[in-house]
Amino acid sequence: MRLGRIASPDGVAFVSIEPDGDEQIANEIAEHPFGTPTFTGRSWPLADVRLLAPILASKVICIGKNYAAHAAEMGGEAPKDPVIFLKPNTSIIGPNVPIVRPATSNQVDYEGELAVVIGQPCKDVKAARALDVVLGYTVANDVTARDHQRADGQWTRGKSYDTFCPLGPWIETKLDASDLEIVTEVDGEEKQRSRTSLLLHDIPKIVEWISAVMTLLPGDVILTGTPEGVGPIVAGQTVSVTVEGIGTLSNPVADKR
Repeated sequence: MRLGRIASPDGVAFVSIEPDGDEQIANEIAEHPFGTPTFTGRSWPLADVRLLAPILASKVICIGKNYAAHAAEMGGEAPKDPVIFLKPNTSIIGPNVPIVRPATSNQVDYEGELAVVIGQPCKDVKAARALDVVLGYTVANDVTARDHQRADGQWTRGKSYDTFCPLGPWIETKLDASDLEIVTEVDGEEKQRSRTSLLLHDIPKIVEWISAVMTLLPGDVILTGTPEGVGPIVAGQTVSVTVEGIGTLSNPVADKR
């Protein structure tokens, strides 16, 4: 199932997005998409509504340096165990919403990633059953004020600005995420290309590691790490991240006024 969240003339709603001939239809889900969704009977052509970030997360948990080539380009060795950090849910935006560069930063970077969306409350999940707690997968951009990250010696400020966690365009629930292509483009120029099969710590291992530390709740988002090729974006550009089997997440870039 393809799950999304939309703004329509009737308000904000979770939806299931289904093909209908040459167009796609957004079918309204009653309440939330977890468990077995029920439908209200209302629907809209997808072209007539606005896609929002597909989920409201209580927290966004990220994995740092989870591709060997990216760890190398950052000037260090790949960590033996997963390195986790958090982005606040206030950093989340949806497709086509501007990434706003803070006036205090001289280098804001894109980081295209696969994101995992949790589907049920869980704690101490073993890797063997980790996929049972996954609702599905979406596309993410772990936007980073790189100069702040370097200056602080830790990552919270540089990762946490409002608009620094684009998510979308929707969640795919029926997807084998073990070997998907990830491509990031800036104004149509390719900057990153890799595959999730190159993750140093795969999704089951990540879920096990994180859930041993903190309880995961429905809608929580895990960013699985970015491949090599990260780099800066400036106002006026558009950054697009495509994950095979899901789709493309595009966001323009603006400077804070």
